[in-house]
Amino acid sequence: MASPSLPPLTIVHVVFSSRLAGAERHALDLAAAQAAAGHRVHVVTRGSTALCRAMPAGVDHHVLALPLWRGTRLDALLRRLGADLCHGHLGPACKTVARCKAALRFGTLHVGYKAHHHERLDGLICVNQAQWDSLGDYLGAARVIYNWPPRSDQPKAPGEAPPRPGLREQLKLADDQVLVGTVARLHRSKGVDLLIRAFSRHAPGHAVLAILGEGREARALKRLAAGHPGIHFLGFRDDVDAVLEDMDLFVSPSREEALPLAVLEAMRAGLPIVATRTNGLQQLLSDAPATLVPVEDVTALGTALQASIRGLRLPGHGRVRSRVAYDLSPYDRDLAVARIEAFYRSLMPTSMPTSTSALGGSYA
Repeated sequence: MASPSLPPLTIVHVVFSSRLAGAERHALDLAAAQAAAGHRVHVVTRGSTALCRAMPAGVDHHVLALPLWRGTRLDALLRRLGADLCHGHLGPACKTVARCKAALRFGTLHVGYKAHHHERLDGLICVNQAQWDSLGDYLGAARVIYNWPPRSDQPKAPGEAPPRPGLREQLKLADDQVLVGTVARLHRSKGVDLLIRAFSRHAPGHAVLAILGEGREARALKRLAAGHPGIHFLGFRDDVDAVLEDMDLFVSPSREEALPLAVLEAMRAGLPIVATRTNGLQQLLSDAPATLVPVEDVTALGTALQASIRGLRLPGHGRVRSRVAYDLSPYDRDLAVARIEAFYRSLMPTSMPTSTSALGGSYA
């Protein structure tokens, strides 16, 4: 709950995405946590079906469907709501938030700093240290506050469909087949094409690859897979935690990555991980028992996949279920949400200063 000595805030989050991927899930989970803490929380979207369906309880939803004069219309909404602050997620939303004058303007760098999106914001949240180092001439306030894996214990709605069969059952896998998986938006930056090439060239015949996610590259990626019998495209899934429990190995082949929720969720599931050495993944996995390979190196990725898969199937014993105990304490949800609130309040001229000394963690 919000501190009894501090008044609740009126917070407006802005997300203009058409799909529900990591950044969007982060924004909605943050909104849900802030509403549960007693703040008045609103989320503004363009009205996409995916985000509407995922809107958390206790959050008021507003739609600004058309891009025409969107900044002016958002500013009017902020005034009507009496917003203390407006928090943008991803470039288009941050660019619109920056045009507003009715509230403090914040943004989270889910990808990277771009002056034309972010330079006019009052505060920026960097999700890794490399982002902080890249801010250059940015004149606003900034903090390094890590992402976290969203809550996995959401209650089921009345009348909701029963859970699907397990992923291994859906794919009709034999007990000794190793299930490799990735969860990613199907966009070039996520490197799924690299994973398909590496898996096709190097994976043993008893391995199967499950690709979860959707995006504009889906058709091209399916052509690249060229009917490989061991590669399955499963589209968007709303049961990621259950799917991860059925996997044997998780792969993040990204060309660029900030601090991906999918990898944090794979860590929470205890999966062995093979990942590319992007800035965000180096920070997340450099001290963890994971295998890191150079970005865009298909041979290195394939060799790491081959070795990891073979290590999960012992001769004469079949598939070995391996789980890793990762240290997720730096990526605690409650601590991160508290840090974000402290950052908000530190920029409010009429608020009492908020001490962050008790919050610990990384403040650049």
